[in-house]
Amino acid sequence: MNSTPAKIQLATSSKKIKINKVCLKVSPDPSLRVSEASKVPHQALLCAEPFAILGAERVPPIVTTGVAPDKNTCFGPRGGALMKIDGALWICDTGHHRLLGWKTMPSDDNTPADWVIGQKDFNSEGRNGKSAVSASSVNVPTGICACGDSMAVADAWNHRVLIWKTLPEDNNVPADIVLGQADFASNQANHGHDHATASSMHWPYGVSWQDGHLLVADSENRRVLIWQGLPTASGQPADVVLGQHDFATRDENAGNDPSAMSMRWPHGIALWRGHLCISDAGNNRVMIWQGIPDSNGMDCDYVLGQNAVDLVDHNQSLYWPRAYTLNMPYGLAVVKDWLLVADTASSRLLGWHIDDLKTGADARALTGQLNFHDKGDNRWQPPCADSVCWPYGIQSLDNVIVVADSGNNRVSLWKLAV
Repeated sequence: MNSTPAKIQLATSSKKIKINKVCLKVSPDPSLRVSEASKVPHQALLCAEPFAILGAERVPPIVTTGVAPDKNTCFGPRGGALMKIDGALWICDTGHHRLLGWKTMPSDDNTPADWVIGQKDFNSEGRNGKSAVSASSVNVPTGICACGDSMAVADAWNHRVLIWKTLPEDNNVPADIVLGQADFASNQANHGHDHATASSMHWPYGVSWQDGHLLVADSENRRVLIWQGLPTASGQPADVVLGQHDFATRDENAGNDPSAMSMRWPHGIALWRGHLCISDAGNNRVMIWQGIPDSNGMDCDYVLGQNAVDLVDHNQSLYWPRAYTLNMPYGLAVVKDWLLVADTASSRLLGWHIDDLKTGADARALTGQLNFHDKGDNRWQPPCADSVCWPYGIQSLDNVIVVADSGNNRVSLWKLAV
């Protein structure tokens, strides 16, 4: 910044006053932009383009309008999961307050859905279907996963998780079990109390089935709940809590400074070569434990996105991202030796290899941006097939990756490239 003083005069009723006028010339700070693109190589995480796109066009029109619900549209989808590699795909069409299901994995763009849960038909929308909460209604559904032959859905704004004992294969099949509430007719956060319990929830956004454990990111209670085995009864309390020292506390970072045990906004959950991974979006990091903890409030062993467990700034206080930074990471998935992270606010997908596991490690692979130093929704261009805009959910089965590309109102099916 260069300044050039110049004297000017102001007339008053009795005298002239001389003051300095400062002329400012602003130059871009070169420290904001570095040669990351040329100095840090990366592998392509996913193939050049998805093999199928659902909910919106592969190359959407530049001017978008309202998204009316039907068999082919999505509005801000935040989750999707293949139940079996040759079987059903279910997604959380979050903004339309419904679940959409396909009998088999789509192989073409704009394949219409076969089933809907949460609305009376494909052309209706509204929280809980504009009716009373029930075993077949949803209000901002977000996370979804297969649990063997069962299915679990994080029904976030009904403050509950729904479980179908067998995969639904029709419209509006009611769930069999509800967690977070005593019954299917209730939907108060933490049962109407200002404290949490082992059987209550407040905005659960993520759900995952890993190695015989059901894990729920109970986001507004700043914790992850763990059931050792698939719950068998509605209202069943969790066995273990992470992010808090007990089941009653719900403070950000457990009421203290950020640490190896605390959380601010947990969301995604995955198991990476025996390591439990949780995306702590509010602290701009991924927390990693050696194995699935079996006692409350255990410290994690590593973090990605930060260089220490007490640091939380997005992109480590840098304007431009790096291979080792995160900005509100939401979704997680694992394929073989790779941990896939939806770095949501940077509109990119990152891949870490298990050989690099340590606190502050660099990612090796990338999709959505041209290099590790770039960010921007759809690369600050009109959306195209290989760009993403605020990807919230990412799930994997074998070599197929399901990406909930929320800001583009679509769900994309990709193949892994690494």
